[in-house]
Amino acid sequence: MQLGMVGLGRMGANMTRRLMRGGHQLVVSDLSADAVKQLAGEGATGSTSLEDLISRLTPPRAVWIMVPAGAPTEQTVQRLAQNLKPGDAIIDGGNSYFKDDVRRARELSPKGIHYLDVGTSGGVWGLERGYCMMIGGPKDAVQRLDPIFKKLAPGRGEIPRTPGREELGGTAEEGYIHCGPSGSGHFVKMVHNGIEYGIMQAYAEGFDIFKNAASKELPEDIRYDLNLPDIAEVWRRGSVVSSWLLDLTAMALAENPTLSEYEGFVQDSGEGRWTIQAAIEEAVPADVLTAALYVRFRSRQQHTFAEKMLSAMRQKFGGHVEAGTAQKKSA
Repeated sequence: MQLGMVGLGRMGANMTRRLMRGGHQLVVSDLSADAVKQLAGEGATGSTSLEDLISRLTPPRAVWIMVPAGAPTEQTVQRLAQNLKPGDAIIDGGNSYFKDDVRRARELSPKGIHYLDVGTSGGVWGLERGYCMMIGGPKDAVQRLDPIFKKLAPGRGEIPRTPGREELGGTAEEGYIHCGPSGSGHFVKMVHNGIEYGIMQAYAEGFDIFKNAASKELPEDIRYDLNLPDIAEVWRRGSVVSSWLLDLTAMALAENPTLSEYEGFVQDSGEGRWTIQAAIEEAVPADVLTAALYVRFRSRQQHTFAEKMLSAMRQKFGGHVEAGTAQKKSA
């Protein structure tokens, strides 16, 4: 199947590679000519502009956008909409606000252009592991593009089947689902990321307690010099709190138990705030998720080991570099 990919950053480039491995034909575009040249050298068709990319696609066309949420995505959608035709599809695979998706779908509908919002999780590991996708948009367009989603998704792999799942059907076991109408895909991904904040915060606080168990402020007989890499590793083996985030935690601690390369400056990328806003609109208490978001705000003022651990996990699963680290390197 043919697909246009706009945005060849950490995820867009690897998604392009995964699709090409599956035999799909990719036409690529990026603000960086070098990024386009790199993917063209690996088998993609390069383009010099969005208009050029569209001209290289055969109707009905599909263009996947992997650029930062907000103005960059909005501008890209509008430019594509000026040149696409009825029956074509725009897929936003970034982390857009779900209400923006609803508006865009409504604006594109009179032109006959399908708009799909795809919450995509997988980070820098997605090339090999695959991408978990939560899809919103018209059913017909989602079904037409199923070969794309199926190839990007992880597939069943070695994960044991949930008892009773065989009676339910669907694509969830493959690692992707059609959540519902426009906006629903990014809504589900938004809450996913809000939950992610809470899980990360729980691990970070727990290991901060371990680190401070050796404090001289404690009575000597309850003072423990604990091996944090070993604790993270043993929890990976049969513990009820095992997870991929714990796997990444164990990796970071094995590399450096003190996490001294991290300052503990923890960014939030928007979805956490939007999740709390949705909770407020729905009058749903979200104590843990709200607290986890507020800790990220506080991390920009003072740093604890817990925040270093949060920063380490973000770097491991998404390749995120601390703002302070980037500033130091440029100095």
